[in-house]
Amino acid sequence: MTMFLQFKSQVTQALTLALEANGLEVTELSLEESVHADIASSVAFRLAPLCRKNPADIASMLAASVKVPEDGLIDRVETKGPYLNFFINKTFLDRTVTAIRSQGQDYGSQGGRGKVILEHTSANPNGPLHVGHIRNSIIGDTIGRILEKAGYEVETQYYINDMGRQIAIVSWALEHFDFDTTKKSDHAIADVYIQANRVLNDEPDKMAGIDELMQRIEHGVPDVAERFKHAVDLAMEGIKQTLGRMNIHHDSFAWESSYVRNSSVSTTVSRIMDTGRTVVDDSALMVDLSDYGFEKKLVIQRSDGTSLYTTRDLAYHLWKAGQCDRMIDVLGADHKLISGQLKAVLNALGENEPEIVIFEFVSLPEGSMSTRRGKFISTDELLDQINTQALAEVEKRRPDTSDDFKQEVANFVGIGAIRYDVVKVTPEKSTVFDWREALDFEKQGAPFIQYSHARACSILANAEESGVKLADLEHDISVLVEDQEIELIKNLARLSAVIDTAATDLKPHHLATYAREVADSFNQFYRYVPVLNAEVSLRDSRLVLVDCARNVLSIVLNTLGLHAPKSM
Repeated sequence: MTMFLQFKSQVTQALTLALEANGLEVTELSLEESVHADIASSVAFRLAPLCRKNPADIASMLAASVKVPEDGLIDRVETKGPYLNFFINKTFLDRTVTAIRSQGQDYGSQGGRGKVILEHTSANPNGPLHVGHIRNSIIGDTIGRILEKAGYEVETQYYINDMGRQIAIVSWALEHFDFDTTKKSDHAIADVYIQANRVLNDEPDKMAGIDELMQRIEHGVPDVAERFKHAVDLAMEGIKQTLGRMNIHHDSFAWESSYVRNSSVSTTVSRIMDTGRTVVDDSALMVDLSDYGFEKKLVIQRSDGTSLYTTRDLAYHLWKAGQCDRMIDVLGADHKLISGQLKAVLNALGENEPEIVIFEFVSLPEGSMSTRRGKFISTDELLDQINTQALAEVEKRRPDTSDDFKQEVANFVGIGAIRYDVVKVTPEKSTVFDWREALDFEKQGAPFIQYSHARACSILANAEESGVKLADLEHDISVLVEDQEIELIKNLARLSAVIDTAATDLKPHHLATYAREVADSFNQFYRYVPVLNAEVSLRDSRLVLVDCARNVLSIVLNTLGLHAPKSM
């Protein structure tokens, strides 16, 4: 158990005993972090109707009954009106610093919490990723990193739609239009896809050829399957490169067609029919989910006998359910209805349901994007633009450095700016990505957090150059009495509690907020507390604290998928 959770546990025990001493009992102690204390309790409000007393008087009565254990982590309890405020002691601070030093990059990590299959991105392979996709990828990748830190074995998957109408159009397009091999492959795929849509729009009779391809792929005709795979491979090659630029990598790729080939889809349809929920309407097979609150029936088989994306997705989820302890999907707000229906069908089958992270969309000031009309801003274009702007910022701040150094810093600052700016907003809120704000070193975004890590590295490097051996340093917690020192240690102690909350709620913005708070408290410490110029025992203890801050900043940056630079 981490230091903060131990402290919370001791507060729980002390307050429970105080209640018992006064003949009182409640089901909820109402403990929370507060700006006025390390942990505050508003339990007096709950007791007021029962005791028929003023909540402030109840709080005073309980505070007088709290016994602070001598060898514990509680320093004292105070009241502020109706609130009971608990504060940590020097033992808590000392053990936190010791734990961070001894555990290094493992600080805040847990283990043994089971297997997670996390699906994210899964964009249709009919062109490059556009700006509308990046929030899915960044949220998904960051959740995966947080879950790993929280102790889960995580497998990230990309579900490849290689059977739908869009892929049939791409396959047809590759037979009818020139493929530009000088372009990045996913962009060249988008070109032929857009051309094909124009022709199909102008000459609707050609859609019969697309419908025929859909029939043939469903029946596994080898040459058609090969053509579809070739088209998808070209798109996926480019998509993987783009994801790699953002420091995003999938552990495995699940092909939609494989669930048709291995009979999982037909087995799934049979299982759904066995529930007695299916009805045939206009020769199509549908599932009645009205008792789950869905008025519209879910089509799982077309009148011509072919399956739908939803049917294949159900087969995929049934496979996943047997492979893991937690199944998580990251989906856009436009998937709310279908994901709800998917969960309902799985529930009706008595299977585990996925946890769905629904996100609202990220947009640019430029406006809307559409792959079909050829008017979209690709993620590659955005990354290039950000890199150019980041390079200009570095040029302005570090004009005396080499071109290689400037480009290296621009790369990690640019990617960090996008990833942090996207993930700092809770998923269910829509957001506009403004590169000017994201790259602003004065605002508390990614560059600010990365610069805080670099600054800590610089202080430690200067100490070593002056002959200090960091590994041999001892710390004396009794000399660290400044508010900025104590506040920094308290913030460092919260890491695993924040990781745990983010992993439970699947809300990566909790970690983004925490990263900013740690960077801010380190900067306050650095600004007001001299380190290298302090007398030796104080200097050594403060250097240990700088090293602890560096370590935690490195952990949170890595968990957010951001580079932790030694200089910038």
